[in-house]
Order: sequence, then C-alpha cells, then structure tokens
Amino acid sequence: MTTFQDFGLSPALAKSLERMEYTTPTPIQKQAIPLALEGHDIMGSAQTGTGKTAAFAIPLVEKLLADPRGSALVLTPTRELGKQVMDIMHQLLGPKSAIKTAFIIGGEPMFKQLRQLRNRPRLIVGTPGRVNDHLERGNLMLDDAHFLVLDETDRMLDMGFTVQLEKIFKYMPEQRQTLMFSATLPKNILKMSDNYMNNPKRIAAGEVNVIAKNIKQEMIRIEQGSKYKELLAQLHEREGSVIVFVKTKHGADRMAMNLRKDGFTADALHGDLRQSKRDKVMRNFRSQNFRVLIATDIAARGLDVPHIEHVVNYDLPQVAEDFIHRMGRTARAGAEGSAISFVASQDGRKWLAIERLLNPDAVTDFSDERREKSVKGRKGRGPQKGRGGSDRFKKQGRKDFKGGRSRDDRQGEGRKEFKGGRSRDDRQGEGRKDFKGGRSRDERQGEGRKEFKGRRSRDDRQGEGRKDFKGGRSRDERQGEGRKEFKGGRSRDDRQGEGRKDFKGGRSRDAKRSGMPASKKGKFQPKRSGAPKSSQPRKRAS
Repeated sequence: MTTFQDFGLSPALAKSLERMEYTTPTPIQKQAIPLALEGHDIMGSAQTGTGKTAAFAIPLVEKLLADPRGSALVLTPTRELGKQVMDIMHQLLGPKSAIKTAFIIGGEPMFKQLRQLRNRPRLIVGTPGRVNDHLERGNLMLDDAHFLVLDETDRMLDMGFTVQLEKIFKYMPEQRQTLMFSATLPKNILKMSDNYMNNPKRIAAGEVNVIAKNIKQEMIRIEQGSKYKELLAQLHEREGSVIVFVKTKHGADRMAMNLRKDGFTADALHGDLRQSKRDKVMRNFRSQNFRVLIATDIAARGLDVPHIEHVVNYDLPQVAEDFIHRMGRTARAGAEGSAISFVASQDGRKWLAIERLLNPDAVTDFSDERREKSVKGRKGRGPQKGRGGSDRFKKQGRKDFKGGRSRDDRQGEGRKEFKGGRSRDDRQGEGRKDFKGGRSRDERQGEGRKEFKGRRSRDDRQGEGRKDFKGGRSRDERQGEGRKEFKGGRSRDDRQGEGRKDFKGGRSRDAKRSGMPASKKGKFQPKRSGAPKSSQPRKRAS
C-alpha cells in the first residue's frame, strides 16, 4: 500500500484525507489499517510520532460510515491526548458529517457532557474515570459499541486505570473489535490482551524502547542547585520552541514565573489547572504565542506540536518508559530535533534505569562510580556484614571468634551465657532464674512475683488489695467506704455524698451555701425566706 487510496476507503473519508494532506501512509498505518478494516483485533506498538492515531482513527471512521447502527469508544489516559484524538476524528468525519460525537473527560462540568450524551452520539472519546462515572449513573449506554480503541494503554495502566477499564469492558458487548496501541508493550498489557481480546494481531513498526534517530541527545552531569543557571544558558544558545519537563506541579509554576522574570515567554502545563486553562495554554503554544512550555509528565504522551524543536529533561522521569515519550515530543513526522537531560548526583538510579531500558547490555558510568566508591569505603575495615564477610560463619550462625564458641551452638535449648556455663533457657519452662540467689523469678506458682529482700509477696494479699508493707495495713481494706488517709484516721469519702471535706478546718468544701454547717449539707436544701428572686416585681425606671 503506497497511498491511502489503495485501502479502498469511502469517498467521504478519502476526501477528508486529501483535505488533511494525508498522502502516504506511515509504516504502522500500512500494517494496521488493512487488518482493522478486515475486522481483526490489533495490538500495535511503534515509536512516538509515527502516526498511531491515524492508524486507528481511519478504520474507525470507515466502520462508522459503513454501518449506520454501531458506535465506537476511544479511551485515552489524559485529557490533552483525548482532545487531540477528537480533533483528528472531527477532521476525518468532515464538517458536515451526520455522525454525532461526545467528548467525556474529567475536569469539565457534567451537565455539558450530559447534553452531548442525550444526542445519542456514535463516537465517544474520553478518559476511563469519567466514562466509568457516566456508565454507573446510567447516562451512557454501550450496548451497541462494537469498536473499542485503547490509546497509550501502558500509560493508562501506569496511572491506575486497570479497575476502571475492566468495569467498562463489562458494559460492552463481548463480540467487539478491539484495537490496542502503545509505544511499549509491558507484561501487564500482554496479560490484558489475553483476557479481553480475540486472537489479536501483533504489529510493530520499528524497534520498541528506542528513541528516533533524528533526535540529537545530550546529557549533562550537574548539581541540583546549578540546573536553573544551565537552563538559562541553553535557552540563550538554542532557537525555536522548547518544552521543559519538571517533576512537580508547583515546580512548573515557579519555573515559568522565573523564566518570565528573566525575559523569556513561558507558561506552565500540569494537572492542577482547570481544563479551560489547559486548553488555553496549549492553544497559545500551538500558535507560538510563547516559546517555552514548562510541563509535568502530563504532556509527555500524545501531544503533537510540530514546531517543538528542543526537549529539556530538567528533572528525570520517575518511570523510565516516560523518557522515551518525552523524547517523542520533538522530531515529529520526520523532522529534526534535539534533547538534553540534566543528571544530578541523586539521579544516578533513574539514569541507570533509563540506560538499561534503552540498551539492556550497557553499563553506565554511574554504576562504575558507585562500585568504585564502595570498594574504597571498605578498604581497611575488614569483612562487612552482608558484603561477603568471612567464610567462618558457615551455616550454624555467627561465631564469637575470641572464645571459639558459636552464639547459636545452643542446639535449640536457648542462648548460653558462657561465663557461668549455664543456659539462660535451662529453666525448663518454669521461668528464667536469677543465678545469683539461685531462686527462680517465676517460682511463685501463680501467687505473684515475690520480693526477695523481705520474702513477702506483693500479691499475697489474696484479693483484698495491695498491702503497704511498712504499716502492715492494706490500701484496699476500706471495704467500699473509700480510701482512707492513715495519718488522721479519717476517710476521704466519709462525707456520704455531701462533698469532699477539708480536714484541716473540719468544714466541707461544698458546705458553702447560705452558711450551712457541713453536717447538715446534703441532698435536702434549706428553705429560703421570701419570694424567689425571679418572682419579685421589678421597679420601672421613671
């Protein structure tokens, strides 16, 4: 297939492709479009920027034009990628198409999406979370959705959409055609294809986990505190649009503000922005109203902005696969591009993971440095625990090399105390012994721990309470009448409900109402002479 006309597409779709200036299909499109038109399930992988979106969009639109009763669902991991897919779908359908569409993503008002769903759309593009919300509320029906597309599937699984995807599959008919596209094919994608796809055809264009050859890569080792100064130098040296990837949302806003102060036109793109704000940022960037876009990994996949010439990895990605997708934002459709990565000392593990992903046989300088540092640090320290150590440990346990005895030579009966020759666990279940006095600490036979100085047991009180051994009296011999104060012989609770007494003056602290003596204060209140204060008439002011 050398041109799109060789696919035998409908006149309306062929006219749209001509209007979009699509003439020669890319390698992934040459493989995917004929198989999809024949009705096969497809699991495709290709480098970013190779035309995967058109590879599933063209057969999807052809199916909708040929069958007036079916519908299709396209799921994307991010709102930006979904917006881009919907724009391509509208271009393929044409301006006067009778096929209605719905764009279902998070961050937009529900009532706006409800209006789209009431029009019974035949093409639905959305993110898994919001689509699942409408399905559970009964706003969306997928009984006739016989065409399903999962774009950037690996990213959706990384973002935790596995549960939502499985729920969506249950609302769709089992007899359907499923197209799954991704830049990488990890094991979790292969497992999903076994569960939810019907004999999928595997297609691949180019090598997986490989960066395009038309991207010039650079790596700069630099300290974290010097990164911003180096970024300014790189922006002054380079021309054209630049996308800078950072780790955090707050970092993106702060860097965009600092760049504007330093004379650059810049803006930030991250997940905390409202959808209208995100759309405005991308619209201005596509129109080249500003030069530098500071973004988190939300913009790492699917964004097709042809004029991006440079990619800067200010912070390395948390997931190595995202490095490949970041690189794919430049050198789109065969153009030239460049990428530069700032690697600080604390980024050694991340950079090693990226190197292993791109070239599993490669050994980075960081691994050599760590190995060299670890060898230097162990010089003169003797055998280290867990680092090889000595072979004298063997299997029986670590030995005390001074005495020649093994600490674990106790053969199950317990660790021995080698000074006295007695085992700490030779007590045979009756308790640990106090070897100085020869008495067992647990020989009390259930009556309580004994105090060996006075030979009296602290629990010899036989339930009546703990005894005060100095005076011979039990603290709980009060028999319910209250705790006694043994100095004065009076009980603190001998007040019989009338209140706590002040033993110094003989008066109760609560016997302060109307001069009543403590002996008469109780639950009976004294009679008051005269009318109550509330019932006496008030004098009016003249």
